[in-house]
Amino acid sequence: MKINLTKIIFVLVILSGVSFAQSSGFGLGIILGEPTGISAKYWTTSSTAFDFGLGYSFEKHSRMHLHADYLFHVKNIFNTTENILLYYGPGARLRFVENADARLGFRFDVGLVWIPRNAPIDVFVEIAPLLDIIPETDFSVNGGIGVRYFFN
Repeated sequence: MKINLTKIIFVLVILSGVSFAQSSGFGLGIILGEPTGISAKYWTTSSTAFDFGLGYSFEKHSRMHLHADYLFHVKNIFNTTENILLYYGPGARLRFVENADARLGFRFDVGLVWIPRNAPIDVFVEIAPLLDIIPETDFSVNGGIGVRYFFN
């Protein structure tokens, strides 16, 4: 019990010294949903960022999923003291289906991100309609919830 309390105090001390918003730098974390995997974000300005994902789908046909999006963030859309931003943007997705051809398509990501003011993380929820174009046309939707740690 004493060791766990020491670890908790250590983490709180480390996080208490961090007082910046994460609309800069590079973040890495996880996303749970469709697909589930690793999420990365690189801010290019205070309102735009590249978003990357590498995940695995647990649907009927197992598949690996890779996506990249260019996101625009809208600040102050909600009347709150919390740092919650709406984001949207175009992207591309490549997925590898088990025992089938790889698929390439476009996606349009829309989501909300909460950026706590005193911690180097963000928490997000998103949905992304997809239109595969290669090797055939197909429509689907991805979505998930995730968290990223920012290395600034």
